[in-house]
Formats: sequence, C-alpha cells, structure tokens
Amino acid sequence: MEKKRYFPNLNGIRCIAALLVVFHHLEQAKHALGIPNFYELPIVQHAGRLGVGLFFVLSGFLITYLLLEERGRFGNVDTGKFYLRRIFRIWPIYFLIIGLSFLVFPHISLMDFPGTDEKLQVHAAERLTLLLLVLPNFAFVLYDLPYWCAQTWSIGVEEQFYYLWPWLIKYPKKRIPILIFFLAITAAILLLGLELVDVSEETRSTMISTFLGQFRIQTMALGGLCAWLVYNQKTQILDFIFRKDVQVIAYLILLVLFFSGVHFTGFLEVYAVFFAFFVLNVSCNPDTLISLENPFMHHIGKISYGLYLYHVAVIVLVINLLITVSPEWGGPVYQIVLYVLSVAASVLVATLSYNYIEKPLLAFKDKRFGR
Repeated sequence: MEKKRYFPNLNGIRCIAALLVVFHHLEQAKHALGIPNFYELPIVQHAGRLGVGLFFVLSGFLITYLLLEERGRFGNVDTGKFYLRRIFRIWPIYFLIIGLSFLVFPHISLMDFPGTDEKLQVHAAERLTLLLLVLPNFAFVLYDLPYWCAQTWSIGVEEQFYYLWPWLIKYPKKRIPILIFFLAITAAILLLGLELVDVSEETRSTMISTFLGQFRIQTMALGGLCAWLVYNQKTQILDFIFRKDVQVIAYLILLVLFFSGVHFTGFLEVYAVFFAFFVLNVSCNPDTLISLENPFMHHIGKISYGLYLYHVAVIVLVINLLITVSPEWGGPVYQIVLYVLSVAASVLVATLSYNYIEKPLLAFKDKRFGR
C-alpha cells in the first residue's frame, strides 16, 4: 500500500497564522482595557482575520488531500472514522476553554474583562446550548461570547466545513444536492436563531452580514482545490505556480497589500488566493523561495490549536497581573514586557496542553480510527 505523503512547512504556516491572531488580540485587549495600543491601525484590524483565513486555507488543503488519499487507497471514505478523528482532535480543549470561560474565569478577579458579566447572565441558556452543540459561530453572531472564548467562532466554521466536505469527496456525483442540503440546514439554524433573539431589522441585517462574513467555507474550498491540483498532479498549472518569478511577484503583491492595510469588498477572498499560492509553494514546491522549517516555527505550529484557544485568556491574565503589580507602569518597556510575557505564557500553556491532553488523544485517535 502507498505510503502517505508528507508535506513540509505546514507547522510553519500554522505558526504564522497563530502569531497573527495573537498580535491582533493583544492589541484588541489593550484597547478594551484603556492601555496605549495600535488597535485602530488597519494592519492590526486585519491581522486576526488574515491569520484565521490562513488557517482556513491550510485546513481545506490538508483535509481535502487526506480525504482524496483515503479514497484513492481504500476506494471509499469512512465518514464515521473521519468524524471520530475530528472529534478527538477538536472537542476536548474546545470544551475545556468553554467550561473555564463559564464556570471558572468569572470567579477569578485577575480574569476580569469589560462586558463579560452581561454575556454570562443574559441569554446564558441559549448561548451555552449553541456552544455545547459546537455551533460557536452561531452563538457569537446571535448572542456574542465572553471575551475569553470569543475566538471559538472559527472552530464552528471549521466544524461545519467538516460536516459538508467528506460527503462531497465520498459522493462527487451527488455534490449539488449535498451542497443544497448543507446550505439549507445552515440557513435554517440561522433563521431560527434570529427569530428567537427578537431583534430589530437593522440588528438582524447586521447579524446576517456578520455571519456570512465569518462563514468562509469558500476559503477552505480554495484550499481544497489546491489539494485536488496536487493529488491529481496537474503539472501544467502547478509548474506555473511554482515558477520563481511568479513567486517573487505574488509575494511582493501580498506584502504590499498587507502592510498598506487596504480594505475593499471581498479583500479576504483576494488574500485567500495568495494564501493558497503560499501553501502550495511552501508545502509542495522543491524550489520554494520560502522555507519555514526551523525548530521555533515547528513547535509553535505543532501547538497552534491550543495556542489559538488559550491565548486570549492568557493575555487578559497577564494584563491584569501587570495592572495589579504596577498600576502606573507604561511606556515602551511595559509594552515589550507585556508582549513577551503574553506570548511566552500562551506558548507554555499550549505546550502543556499539547503534551498532557492533546498528544495522548491524538495517539489514541490515530491508532483507533486511523486508516
């Protein structure tokens, strides 16, 4: 039987995505707590969304390739085992951060953050129900979430991608009815939620546009298209994408876009195209101009899921600790200390989580449900 393909640099990509999100949330938390910040800068505003977008493209690429490879090796896709593998990867620390956010953090003064009391008390049952059903993006849009776990909205989008994608790979000839059924279910849940919250038409429209803005299945599908190109060895297209002059031009445009902070309709989709180009080159091109294979990036990428889920709570704790220890402290040295402590503590928590919670579960799911 064929050996599974190994893609280099994937942890490096995860590292970049995770650090973009951490940077965004650090500035956001400073802004909310009245600490001098750069949150209003477009580049900071975009960093979090772009980090999540990079995660989405990579996720679509990897999941699609694994599903195509499974179908090629075994002649089918075992959707049951696929979902069990995803459950053991995603649910344990997802539910851990939800539990901490609702049962533990509210009782710790060093975890205080503006506006959380209302988000814990008003519509608590509805919010928790959606979170327990692993629909955090619906909970975020309809009821908002306590800051410590607000980032889980993207886990919901990933999960919904997983509800759809294996069936499209398993039954490619039935992709239109599968897609229609999936979109109908998604729309029905959103419309039911909008009826239950009983808000004004203006707020309702805002909620719908927020949901659609976050529901970036098309971004993950673009990653899936990249996997299809690689799996089916579409060399004519890939040879063009892998050209060194094309890499230089694409990366220059990406850098100009990012550092200019330009915002335009559909800008996230435009970035997604560049991210897809980036993922293809660093993971599949022997002549890639960029290599992300180093111990630091490898480790951050390996623990990136935990880092993504825990870092917001860690940032809040670090800021409150610094305020408690030295309320008047400010200036450049304070900012550097805040960044170093926040990133280092987040990495430490994520590393402990990976070693003692995630890694044993990963080994179990690969042994029990792998193919």
